[in-house]
Amino acid sequence: MSPTIPGYGLWGLAIINAAFFIFFAWSFYKPLNGRDWRNLGLFSAFIVALFAEMYGFPLTLFLLSGWLSSKFPEVNWLSHDAGHLFEMMFGWKVNPHFGPFHIASFVLIAWGFWVLAEAWPVLYQAQREDRVAREGIYARIRHPQYVGFFLIMTGFLLQWPTLPTLAMYPILVWVYARLSITEERESLRRFGDAYARYMTEVPRFVPHRRRPADNAGAAL
Repeated sequence: MSPTIPGYGLWGLAIINAAFFIFFAWSFYKPLNGRDWRNLGLFSAFIVALFAEMYGFPLTLFLLSGWLSSKFPEVNWLSHDAGHLFEMMFGWKVNPHFGPFHIASFVLIAWGFWVLAEAWPVLYQAQREDRVAREGIYARIRHPQYVGFFLIMTGFLLQWPTLPTLAMYPILVWVYARLSITEERESLRRFGDAYARYMTEVPRFVPHRRRPADNAGAAL
């Protein structure tokens, strides 16, 4: 990476940040089986792609520099702050770290890690007792761990969108959605009517506003 482009070529910093967030996710998610490790691996690939551009090589800015410079000539698209694309294009045109997209990204990332932290002990205890997990956050949504990953990835996209992560995001959402369906089929075989009732009472990803008892049949 050319040293004339400030803020990039910091591969050590990219590795440290990627490792930190992957470890942070692992500590909250705590994989229990091979599928959990694959889920964490998909999330890790997203994080590595993100920080590789944030501190390593700004591939997205280089590929879009011509179009961006013509649309927003007042922005120095070789600066490190320019990587906050949404702030530069639609934000408050001030320090991007205090703009609306950056603030929203922190809220979503923190929310996502909170969801992971709330979900794991409930699932762990239920698996130890060989029963359906339906306490705590599992009383609101059936797959809080996937929701946590969705929130974290959305937050990072708002903060520092790149072409690779934008391409990966819908694929990961689709993969996690399909995995949730697979897990539900396995749970139905394992727990039978108990899980079938749970599916009618608690939505898959988006919590409903009313109490579960008032929403029989709502299983999105």
